[in-house]
Amino acid sequence: MNMPDAKRRLLWHGMFLFLLGLLTGLVEQKFRNVRMGLAAHLEGVMNGIFLLALGAIFGELKLSARASAAAFWTALVGTYGNWATVTLAAILGASSLSLITGAGHRALPWQEGLVTAGFLTIGVAIIACSVIVMRGLRRPSAAS
Repeated sequence: MNMPDAKRRLLWHGMFLFLLGLLTGLVEQKFRNVRMGLAAHLEGVMNGIFLLALGAIFGELKLSARASAAAFWTALVGTYGNWATVTLAAILGASSLSLITGAGHRALPWQEGLVTAGFLTIGVAIIACSVIVMRGLRRPSAAS
């Protein structure tokens, strides 16, 4: 994928995830865990803004094609996964790895395990994305 394509795709996904966050906010009172529903709303909005910011700077990254693709895909997995995992936790009433938003709630053990696996996966993905992007911003440009 070429750089302008990746940039536009990140911007599109940023707006789409932002919209998902807004729509989640409209139904947050319907979730089993309302506090987690609020968190899902905020995760969608904030992760959408993160993708918009990443799209805006993507052309500035000095990365190999492979590292650029890794940054792109880990960003999408991390951001969509974050919204989806928190939304699933809100629906199930899970409290895994969420002491504040999960307080007073408990789902079935397999559901808690699923949410925990989701949180661990997205944590690794978004940290990897951040490290790759920081590396791409640290390298001097050809003009330097």
